Amino acid sequence: MKPNQIWPDLLYLVRHGESAGNIARDAAVEAGDHKINIDIRDVDVPLSELGERQAMALGRWLGTLPRDTRPTIVLTSPYLRARHTAGLVVKTAGMREDSYSLIVDERFREKEFGILDRLTAAGIKQQFPDQAEFRRILGKFYHRPPGGESWCDVILRLRSALDTITLHYCEERVLIVCHQVIVLCLRYLVECMTEEQILAIDRQGDVANCSVTTYEFDPTRGREGQLVLTGYNFVAPLEEEGTPVTSEPDAPVGAK
Repeated sequence: MKPNQIWPDLLYLVRHGESAGNIARDAAVEAGDHKINIDIRDVDVPLSELGERQAMALGRWLGTLPRDTRPTIVLTSPYLRARHTAGLVVKTAGMREDSYSLIVDERFREKEFGILDRLTAAGIKQQFPDQAEFRRILGKFYHRPPGGESWCDVILRLRSALDTITLHYCEERVLIVCHQVIVLCLRYLVECMTEEQILAIDRQGDVANCSVTTYEFDPTRGREGQLVLTGYNFVAPLEEEGTPVTSEPDAPVGAK
């Protein structure tokens, strides 16, 4: 370890398991509906039965890792599907309560969609054609729907979250349970990417539910060392157990 190390030894980014919102969104798109039929707040959308199985499969995999690579800090979005995923993961992994700290942090919440919440792409074009055009012109990185966030807005709050991690969790092993856009925006920050680079990764495909993105600290990189990506969208823990892999966007898909 370098005396001036600021990063955790290990950083795991996990997208929550499949949610009821994922299922409702698929049904709406298949039916050609303009609105996703779900009657609860996005923050309260639970995991589906499959999502619970995905979280437990991930937990069992985590439980097989050497003790010195298991998380000591678990940070989670306050959204129910993320908190439920985090709880199932640590429980199924058999992690003792005195071996880690579980912290809910609102800065890892889902991107806010504002007036586009719960609308399908067809619904946006029909109800808010001006917003569809603004997004086409500006791109998803900079477009902010009324009452919602752009990717840049998400990145701004995540810069603060990373400052907290470097200040309080240096040399720890940190697991963050969050959402698709959060995983991508954290990659943008940790790897010092450009807009073009992160959107190119986004175009390759969705971040799978309960997939793992892993960074390891390398003290030889730079003045203070760096986190180095060692795995992205890793779904082997699910595949090995025969648990279906899903990667649908969350229900409010207006401007992912």
